[in-house]
Amino acid sequence: MPTTKRSLPISLEDRVNIGRFVPLRDRGLHALLGGLTFYLIVITGWPLGRLLAEVFFSIKDNPSFIKEVLTAPASARAFRNTAEAAFWASALSVLVGTLGALLVTLTDIRLKRLLSFLILLPMLIPSQITALAWKMMVDFISKPGSPNPLYSREGVILVLGIEHSTLVFLSVRASLQGLPWDLVEAARVLGARPLRIIRTVILPLIAPGILAGFALSFVAGIGNFGVPALLGIPGRFPVLTTLIYRKLNGFGPSVLGETAILSLALMGLAGLGLSLRAFASRRVSVAVIKTQSIRSLFPLGVHRLPVEGGMFLLFLSISLLPLIALAATSFVPAVGVLLTPDTFTLGNYRAGLSQDAVVRAFSVSLKLSTITALVCVGVSIPLAYCAVIRKVPLSHSLVLLADAPYAIPGIVVSISMILAFLKPLPLVGSLYGTAGILFIAYASRFLSLALMPTLAGAEQFDRHLEEAASMAGARTFRRLRTVVFPSVLPSAFSGGLLVFMAALNEITVSSLLWSAGNETIGVMIYAMHYEGNSPQAAAISMISVLIVVAIALTISKLGKSLPEGVIPWRG
Repeated sequence: MPTTKRSLPISLEDRVNIGRFVPLRDRGLHALLGGLTFYLIVITGWPLGRLLAEVFFSIKDNPSFIKEVLTAPASARAFRNTAEAAFWASALSVLVGTLGALLVTLTDIRLKRLLSFLILLPMLIPSQITALAWKMMVDFISKPGSPNPLYSREGVILVLGIEHSTLVFLSVRASLQGLPWDLVEAARVLGARPLRIIRTVILPLIAPGILAGFALSFVAGIGNFGVPALLGIPGRFPVLTTLIYRKLNGFGPSVLGETAILSLALMGLAGLGLSLRAFASRRVSVAVIKTQSIRSLFPLGVHRLPVEGGMFLLFLSISLLPLIALAATSFVPAVGVLLTPDTFTLGNYRAGLSQDAVVRAFSVSLKLSTITALVCVGVSIPLAYCAVIRKVPLSHSLVLLADAPYAIPGIVVSISMILAFLKPLPLVGSLYGTAGILFIAYASRFLSLALMPTLAGAEQFDRHLEEAASMAGARTFRRLRTVVFPSVLPSAFSGGLLVFMAALNEITVSSLLWSAGNETIGVMIYAMHYEGNSPQAAAISMISVLIVVAIALTISKLGKSLPEGVIPWRG
């Protein structure tokens, strides 16, 4: 009998052209790309496009409308305050973050892990809880009846600067770990003292990292809503995020055109910061040859004890002390009452958790955070597969689209979602005022958090495994499910935990999208504080902080088996 020769699928190596894998007749891959493209257009492309269209339609009949909005006294003042607060807060972040990175990375200071935890603690705490904690701390040390000094321009700058110093710390520490240490060693051999080496050799080399940290802090500052809302509104220090919030809360959809223009102004400021970061990133040194361990590059000698004492006192004061004040407030019957055995009470926890709105807010936030994390992980794995393992050119554009909502201010994401889903859509109707619009906004906003670790995990994947499965006849979806998914899942899971942690206490996006019956934890804390229920707000905040810290510890435990770069605070 004549034998029938069965042709094997084309191997990956036969499809590689100048380092790029070009899919040929791969219907599964095309279907996967089509699904990813449709998903990202729905949750990101369409809302952002709708925002631009709203601006266009607003000026179509009145070309001077943009000028009228931006030159209005309230807008001009908010724009100036936003840029000013973000700039000075970023400068403070650079001072605190760079100092911490230099001492932790270059000296023989003891308890480095504990000090790093204190430095990075503000990164784990939501902005509205950070602002509330600082407000409580200053209330404790202020004279009774005196106004809180944090309700001011300086208060907003101080808290923003402390909160975002972690971004500078991470950026500068990464630059220090990538330095060409032979230059530093040469300076030491020539007799240069440590301070001179830092000033003339190390600081110029890590300047791009410092600049990148400044840019990241600036972008985070202009998009921050929690701190300006809790400290700036009472202090009559409006910024663009709070101006947009108050306009929409006061006038509703009738001012969508105006708020869309203000959102573009906010995006313009964010664009400046991102451009500065890109400029700095292109100048980061890639020489990573280390001539010695950097753990004790500059021994402190007799100065070690006072330096350690000063550093721990500084970071205990700015990271842990506000949380202690927040916890103390949650255990007293009223603001201003000192915590003693006689005044200690759990009444705030009982009263807060007995409210239907609070219980509902926890339920909504936990459900939204869980579903968002699962969906983001489910999208990140195939997207990383296309971008890193299969190297499909289109997938790189999809990665940029997925990163966009996290790079721009959250209030802009809220406006774009309102514009996209306010009017009824076929089959689903209007999503505005439902949990659906919150989910879409979260899925769009936090996809980048799950994608970054997943991309890092995919970089470690052995492509020969996928090639072997292809040669054995496994189609795209089967290879993705049985070969790629198990290998990349640990990194993707850690990204999902980051998404859960960020979404649980989110307030910037939720502030404009929540509705009765769909309150979130962040919104409830903000509302309770402004209703005068600060002790109950502190109690709910402490529960949220404990949840976040527990998740962070879980991620840290997983970090031992994950690739470098997956966990932001892992050094």
